[in-house]
Amino acid sequence: MTGCVQAQPSTTASFNTPEPQPVATSVPEPDADMATAGDLAAQSPVYQQGKASYYGQRFAGRSTASGEPFNPKALTAAHRSLPFGTRLRVTNLNNGRQTVVRVNDRGPFAGSRIIDVSLNAARKLGMLYDGVVPVRLQVLN
Repeated sequence: MTGCVQAQPSTTASFNTPEPQPVATSVPEPDADMATAGDLAAQSPVYQQGKASYYGQRFAGRSTASGEPFNPKALTAAHRSLPFGTRLRVTNLNNGRQTVVRVNDRGPFAGSRIIDVSLNAARKLGMLYDGVVPVRLQVLN
């Protein structure tokens, strides 16, 4: 037969591929040796990301949860769980501006915010116009 193509034997190679292994999905139970949130904050360069707001002049002189009067000119902040005196680097993720604040109050208790900063800290962060901005918190001490 001329002009006809004859079928060639199949030359497909067979590969020995391993079967996919199941992935562990269980979470270990917490025990006494596991780190606390405070321990993790001290070890981690980024402690928390979320929204920040500020509280201003009208709160001047009122007692904070730590007992000291609120000073809008100080670089202080309210956080729900970090110990009083903790120093945090706060970075405004909208513009990259940073400042260091000291936790001296509890809060915020509105919405999904993670920190309230003083008026002066808000000014340094460039957030006075926006009021609420995305931030990153880093524990410094």
